[in-house]
Amino acid sequence: MHPYLLGLRLGGRRVLVVGGGAVATRRIPALLDAGADVHLVSPEVTTSLEDLAAAGRISWIRRDYQTGDCAGAWLVCACASGKSVNAQAAAEAEDLHIWCVRADDAAASPAWTPASGTAEGVRFGVLTGSPRRSAAVRDAIVRSGALSARPVKPAAPGTLGHVAIVGGGPGDPGLITVRGRELLAAADVVVTDRLAPRSLLDELPAAVEIIDAAKIPYGRAMTQEHINEALVSHARAGKFVVRLKGGDPFVFGRGAEEVLACLKEGIPVTVVPGVTSAIAVPASAGIPVTHRGVAQDFHVVSVHVPPGDERSTVDWDALAAGTGTLILLMALERIDTIADTLIRKGRNPGTPVSVIADGTLPTQRTISSTLENVAGLAVKEGIRPPALVVIGDVVGIGAQIAELTRGVPVTPGRQTG
Repeated sequence: MHPYLLGLRLGGRRVLVVGGGAVATRRIPALLDAGADVHLVSPEVTTSLEDLAAAGRISWIRRDYQTGDCAGAWLVCACASGKSVNAQAAAEAEDLHIWCVRADDAAASPAWTPASGTAEGVRFGVLTGSPRRSAAVRDAIVRSGALSARPVKPAAPGTLGHVAIVGGGPGDPGLITVRGRELLAAADVVVTDRLAPRSLLDELPAAVEIIDAAKIPYGRAMTQEHINEALVSHARAGKFVVRLKGGDPFVFGRGAEEVLACLKEGIPVTVVPGVTSAIAVPASAGIPVTHRGVAQDFHVVSVHVPPGDERSTVDWDALAAGTGTLILLMALERIDTIADTLIRKGRNPGTPVSVIADGTLPTQRTISSTLENVAGLAVKEGIRPPALVVIGDVVGIGAQIAELTRGVPVTPGRQTG
């Protein structure tokens, strides 16, 4: 006999969960996402559920299940560790004509929770009779992109298209978000630059128009105004336009400028966050940006304007006086000036420094030195942009990680220095 699939609107409706263990810990967040009024009956609960109760997100009745607990519920989830408790709750729910899901015995359960997933805004569930198989099928559907759909094309000439500002991540094409990849696959036009994961462009159909914005430092590049104009003009023509950017579009990515330019012209915009290189690249080199007892704060600075330049808005005095991690973007070509400024303003000359080039790519390369010596080592080693500079004692933690994992790859490139 095949189950009858049904979607439930649980907003504001009472749902009883019996048991506070691992199964309840998995189920309750989904119930809360559906807007359910969750009441949990269990003498003990996991730390996560205790936190939800303390925050007032669920009502925790701290005792064993009792007859009468099902009254007023729209749905009962019997997740207790004891079969007899689940059977008791299910029997009461049955008498009250309330659907009950038993986590311990699918054959005795009048209702089942499917393995659910979301793809391209579509919420779906899989029931196979085996929870493991259902989860495997669910995961295969998400990975395949089978539910992805191209944006609806304009019904008539002159209808506006859509622009998506997509953060492509730090460089490795595998680090773009699932949502970002879905939208890229749906694009009619892609406006990209050199820091975006360009290998993904090879997967696009030949009919997709690709506009290279270049964005090479101190070299050929489309102006931001021309990029904005391209996004608007193609969207006005009814196209779905993806602006593929490196890292996160709102972290030194001018993404907000592009959003504003589109909205001012009445063009609808979707923003997809990306994994910012400021955190991902140090991690790929085994360097945490914070570490307990070492660094409790970190500062991300774009150094396209050098210290001492009247156009700079960076407070170098504060950065030099602090003890937090400094993550410097676009800093390699002026690392000598930066190091001199920090030392002169009070930073210890022996502060550890790492320079990571081609972060997350197969060509990734890391050198490590001190603040007073890093400029010379970078020249000696021939390090070239794009590169990210990490300054602080967390570099020493990265060295410990590297030492303890000798022979086990922890970065996609090689490490020197």
